[in-house]
Amino acid sequence: MNIHKNARLTLYRRVELVRRVAAGEVVAVLARELGISLRTARKWVARHRAEGPAGLYDRPSRPHCSPRATPARLALGIKVLRLQGWTCAQIGGAVGVSAATAARILRRAGLSRRGRLQAPPVVHRYEHLRVGDLLHLDIKKLGRVSGLGHRITGHVARLHRNVGIGWEYLHIAIDDYSRVAYLELLPDEHGVTVSGFLRHALRWFRGHGVRIRRILTDNGSGYRSLSFRATCRALHVRHRRTRPYTPRTNGKAERFIQTALREWAYVRPYYSSADRARMLPGWLEHYNCARPHGSLGGQPPMSRFPGENNLMLVHT
Repeated sequence: MNIHKNARLTLYRRVELVRRVAAGEVVAVLARELGISLRTARKWVARHRAEGPAGLYDRPSRPHCSPRATPARLALGIKVLRLQGWTCAQIGGAVGVSAATAARILRRAGLSRRGRLQAPPVVHRYEHLRVGDLLHLDIKKLGRVSGLGHRITGHVARLHRNVGIGWEYLHIAIDDYSRVAYLELLPDEHGVTVSGFLRHALRWFRGHGVRIRRILTDNGSGYRSLSFRATCRALHVRHRRTRPYTPRTNGKAERFIQTALREWAYVRPYYSSADRARMLPGWLEHYNCARPHGSLGGQPPMSRFPGENNLMLVHT
């Protein structure tokens, strides 16, 4: 129950009022004692006699009926026109109400924003048929670590600030079919650095008997550089880029980044960037060879690699 800040009677005082009236005290005297009008005192006494204790609670000020309310059929027509893409001004002129009235009806129906009228894009899930058919590349920017920060200590004031400590970049390559990943922590995301990472990733996959045929990246500057284009031509891999501002096209890489952040980068406090980097190879081996993957029926990614190149055989 919301009590007005200037209210003279709370629920407790209303109960006291009706109790003392029932005991035989005069309503007028009680009204003067409680600092309310005689009419107000009689109102609460009457409501208690008619409804019992429930009558002492506040009631909403909304009227029981609104003669000037927009008819239901007219409100339905406003919603239908809105679903066809009409603006509030156009709807008001067509049905004979003001644009404000149309906007009010649409707000209550959750149709005030025109962007909500469009159906969400259909998600096209895909998976290539063989290992190496497509390799997803992406980069995650990570702040360098020097001591425990506010994420661990919980200090709102952030007393421990690492000013100017810089960034490091987690470069990832994940196979579309198997979800086997290759990672490197590098100092930047420039074209030369990205090109070097691509060479290392393809060499790593080739060392496990997998030839990469195509790669998919976003539209980052490193992936659009002349150096990266030349590297793709030299390595004989076809380079595709995602649609701008559509990260879901590269969804396997985006999802893997979230897993890496949750299970490696932020799983425990690190005292330095080197401490965090030392944990990366072990976690990556666990991810590839032991961690159950939800999209692979609970099997680790390396279970989809060719038999003689399957790293899981080394750990059995």
